[in-house]
Amino acid sequence: MSTLTAALYGALIAYLGGWFLGFWTGNFSLLLFVLTVATLAYWLAERFRFKPAREAAAAELERQDAVRRAELARMGIDKVDGDVAAAKEKLLMQPWWLDWTAGLFPVILIVFLLRSFLFEPFKIPSGSMIPTLLVGDLILVNKFHYGVRLPVINTKIIDNNPVERGDVMVFRYPVDTRQDYIKRVVGLPGDTVTWANQKLSLNGQPVPLTAQGEFYEADSRRYEPQFSEKLGKVEHRILVDPRRQSWFGPDPKTFPFADQCRYTPEGVTCKVPPGHYFMMGDNRDNSQDSRYWGFVPDENIVGKAFFVWMNFGNLGRIGPFH
Repeated sequence: MSTLTAALYGALIAYLGGWFLGFWTGNFSLLLFVLTVATLAYWLAERFRFKPAREAAAAELERQDAVRRAELARMGIDKVDGDVAAAKEKLLMQPWWLDWTAGLFPVILIVFLLRSFLFEPFKIPSGSMIPTLLVGDLILVNKFHYGVRLPVINTKIIDNNPVERGDVMVFRYPVDTRQDYIKRVVGLPGDTVTWANQKLSLNGQPVPLTAQGEFYEADSRRYEPQFSEKLGKVEHRILVDPRRQSWFGPDPKTFPFADQCRYTPEGVTCKVPPGHYFMMGDNRDNSQDSRYWGFVPDENIVGKAFFVWMNFGNLGRIGPFH
């Protein structure tokens, strides 16, 4: 068993190393599930086989010692050298391969349950959600806000709150579901979303905007025009820079339901299909989102982002956000 355990740890190190070096994209949910199952198997084996076997061996050692002492006492020998306490302690000691598997099962199980059904941490890697979220923000995502989903396969088994316009959502990137993206919900199923000449309209009505001065973007070291936008009940800030207007057409798009979108050089208009959502970044001129790669299906939802729990470069960032 020690050889098998060492081989499993070697495979784990190789997998994590290749993931870290960029040779492949890892799946942490699947990895955590596999670790939970593997450590559970060791824990059960320890609970019902290995530990009882060690205890039986220790009891047999004590019995043999008692028999030997009784036999020597009948022979008139009262003083007997040797103490089995150290040997018994050694017999009862858990070997390293059980200590590093069965011993870790409770911790891994708690992490698996918390991450799968309650809250999951993420790190913001890009500036697409500036000014709401900055690069380096460590955020928490509520996994049960939209409903309870089975881990790994992400199938919803219990409904909860509906998705609302203005929510900041983490989801699996439709182009490559191994990656997680974070954007703001702009369009719900049935909505007609238009982004034209750097202005957003929903169902034919312009979304209210209020100028909020300029925002200093540290990465680009320049000031960007900042606005307050209201989507549904949520009022939040966005960046829109006329100097960086994107060009959208007329190249064809190939994502699912692309026929529901119409592209022009000024922008794009999309009718959101059932069971899908239209997502956009708050940094409107620096965000790859539904305008480019299409709609997010409901089964790709990970959860609702709601709290910055740490930013090592700016502790003032800690707190809730819209």
